[in-house]
Amino acid sequence: MKNYLPIIMIILTLFDSSSVTASHTNMDLQSVITVHLNQPLGQLRAVPVSRGKEASPAILAIYGQDAEIDPYVGMFFFPESTLRMTLFDDRGNIQWTRDLGPGIVPGIWFCPVFTFDLNHDGVDEIYFVGNADPAHPMDFRKYQLERVDACDGKATGTWPWPNRYNAETMSHRYRNFILGGFVKDKPVLVTAQGTYGKMALQAWNPDMTLRWETSFDPKTDGGPLGSHVCPVVDINHDGIDELLWGERCVELDKGKELFRADRGIWRGHSDIVVPVLDRDTGRWLIHTCRETSLKQSPRIVVFNDKGVRMWGALDEGHIDTGWAAHLGPEGQPVVLGVKVGRKIRDAQGERRLWTTSHLYEAATGKPFNLPFDPYTSIPVDLNGDGIHELVKGYFEGDGTVYDRTGKVLGNVGGLCAMCSKFTRLSGEQILSFSKDGLLRIWADVNAKDSPVAEKRYRDRFYYTNQRMTACGYNLFSLGGF
Repeated sequence: MKNYLPIIMIILTLFDSSSVTASHTNMDLQSVITVHLNQPLGQLRAVPVSRGKEASPAILAIYGQDAEIDPYVGMFFFPESTLRMTLFDDRGNIQWTRDLGPGIVPGIWFCPVFTFDLNHDGVDEIYFVGNADPAHPMDFRKYQLERVDACDGKATGTWPWPNRYNAETMSHRYRNFILGGFVKDKPVLVTAQGTYGKMALQAWNPDMTLRWETSFDPKTDGGPLGSHVCPVVDINHDGIDELLWGERCVELDKGKELFRADRGIWRGHSDIVVPVLDRDTGRWLIHTCRETSLKQSPRIVVFNDKGVRMWGALDEGHIDTGWAAHLGPEGQPVVLGVKVGRKIRDAQGERRLWTTSHLYEAATGKPFNLPFDPYTSIPVDLNGDGIHELVKGYFEGDGTVYDRTGKVLGNVGGLCAMCSKFTRLSGEQILSFSKDGLLRIWADVNAKDSPVAEKRYRDRFYYTNQRMTACGYNLFSLGGF
């Protein structure tokens, strides 16, 4: 497996003057690169782009002036601006910018974006859902899968977007996904539609011929609904990746459903589904946070790698978000589920009211305590020691960075679009943004990658799931690895 992220220290003179004095011993959190997009920001997604061995790592920003637009009728609003893409390198040099135009609604479910080396030439392509009829942004019949050259931002291919369920409601209809994985080291691209009802998945070979297609109808098969997180993981270590589609596990070779977690019991929607690696045994666990109003318990669950429930917690509640992170004294995994009383999304952005955070040891289900409320946080291993820090960079987060003991390590000055290793510095980095269009990359300049961290970066799980941060709430998937 190739190393997509070579570890080479970049010259310290690239650092700008915006820095934070850290209270944590030896950690020095600094803003190492700034990029200005020259427009107000209501939303920003970001994803790494590999441009080959000879080129520096790059970052693709997907952004708009409007807040994130959701297809649910109680959250949808008409945009006042268009969605744009900008590619810049890990020194902050902008390579190109592309305006996607009025035919694309600025929202992650209308326009997922995925970077992936499908043709296996060492250079990622950029895939997104475009529109062949820009005068009619809601005409799903004209949606198309578009492929873009990362070097110049120009289209290199378009294919009709699979259109399967014309009679669905607006919230059901406009739920699109693009993702990918590997079958015996051969890349496979996956397109998908649906979350709350009928759902369809298609797999594509490097020449864009159809490899397989499968569909699910929970009303007839009695199975669970989809999720907003769609991680890809080789759950059984056989060299063939699986997709966690809600609480269904689907292998990518032929599209076969390997198992359903809690088969015959859970028929609802799980907001978060995250694979969790038990580093002691090398086996995967599956953490889910159940959102739907369906009155079934438990609401926070961890399964083993065959979908058998290990433990569950909470009998009721709307568990809207959560993550997995290695926060134990020796990096043992911990899971979070956040119970939410009400969720609001409009032109001012997204807010959650009456939240309660619930933390547990992933392997045992025993309650776990942090000296601060982890709601709005994202796991990130800034110093490369294999134990995560947490940045308050999501939803209503204020940018504060904590270690597991509650020490404040600094503040990144805004919300975060990416928390992973996407530069040549040691440790993982944070990409934050502010409403005036300023992007900052933050890093611990004293970081030193441990063997555990280096092993993570080289793994194809890291490569694949890192590139799904712009096609769903996959921002949380890496924390469990």
